[in-house]
Amino acid sequence: MKIITFEDIKKLNMSPLDCYEWAKEVVQNKNTTLLPPKISMKPDIDGVFYNIMPSVIPTLNRAGVKIVTRYPKRKPSLDSNLLLYDLTDGSTLALMDANFITAVRTGAVAALSIKLLATDDFKEIGIIGLGNTARATLKILLALFPERNFKIKLLKYKNQHQLFKEDFNQFNNIDFCYEDNADEVVKNSDVIISAVTTIKEDVCSDDCFKEGCLVVPIHTLGFTNCDLFFDKVFVDDIGHVKHFKYFDKFKECHEVTDILTGKAKGRTSDKQRIIAYNIGISIHDIYFASKIYEMVETTEKIDLKAPNEKFWFDF
Repeated sequence: MKIITFEDIKKLNMSPLDCYEWAKEVVQNKNTTLLPPKISMKPDIDGVFYNIMPSVIPTLNRAGVKIVTRYPKRKPSLDSNLLLYDLTDGSTLALMDANFITAVRTGAVAALSIKLLATDDFKEIGIIGLGNTARATLKILLALFPERNFKIKLLKYKNQHQLFKEDFNQFNNIDFCYEDNADEVVKNSDVIISAVTTIKEDVCSDDCFKEGCLVVPIHTLGFTNCDLFFDKVFVDDIGHVKHFKYFDKFKECHEVTDILTGKAKGRTSDKQRIIAYNIGISIHDIYFASKIYEMVETTEKIDLKAPNEKFWFDF
């Protein structure tokens, strides 16, 4: 069994576009996988949880389990690891650091939804919650649209908006601006990305969302008002959103997979308001882990390269 850390992953010649293609492949083939509901265990310790997320991907001959833990006093409070198995004989292939995998697979799936569901000429993006997931999403989007000029509106929070901008200094096709409140982030934005992990109320009123906008609330928080009047809702997996407060009131709901397989249409009008709940499911993690494992195997057979100091993503 291999132990694969983030430092090992940084040795690989992995690009943002690789991550996008992996996301597209696993989403398109979701119906060939085994995806039971995650198990969430909450011991009698304030704010602590253990989420166990198993899945099987027969087309890759892989199975795996991702375990996410949260301890509020730990820094970072969230941590995750992944066990990858060979489906043929049940052998354990690797124990992997899943924090990088979680950030980039979530960002890649969000970027896929944006490419599929945003208006063709989207240029103005509002971002709320400026952690690793939002950074990964934007870096993959910039790889997908290298010639497009974007206006990126960031919600101010401590000094995170400044640090976020600094991480994109090498890009000259971005015009960043900072906003004091969520209303200004959302207004006039073609795409709204939210990666906040804690929020108690909806971020803004209905009238802030212009016609044709796409909302991608990665952690599903802060946009329940949209559920009641948006034209379409797209999700990773119907079973993971049936508990939503307004699930029965969605005007139209499909899985993103249905677009790629031709079972449903995505955006059919530039005026439609659409929300995409890309909450992240374990088949994404296992698929990315399998691809990374294969790259590590190939790299070790060819050459043990030194760490790549210019790797496209870092924590």
